[in-house]
Amino acid sequence: MDHFVERRDTGLYVIGSRVPIDRIIWEYQHGEDPETIQSHYPTLTLEQVNGAITFYCNHKAEVEHAMEERKRAEEAYTAANSSNPEIQQKFQRMRRQAVSRRS
Repeated sequence: MDHFVERRDTGLYVIGSRVPIDRIIWEYQHGEDPETIQSHYPTLTLEQVNGAITFYCNHKAEVEHAMEERKRAEEAYTAANSSNPEIQQKFQRMRRQAVSRRS
């Protein structure tokens, strides 16, 4: 697919990591620079972050589709497990962390 991105059953990921590129791209779309994004994912190199951003710039429709799929899957999972407060808290915590990274 690319030197930095691979497709897995659950979406597009940075090769050799557990980081989905939609997490990187979400931060990029919200004004974070590559160095700051890399600091949020210490297992990634700056080259990998830049590679994911370059992939996004060259494949916007595909990446945005993968981002929408992940969002729908998370929403469906949350709805199906709405009686489980631990699941709700986990997703809320993940969203707060993503927002706090921008601050």
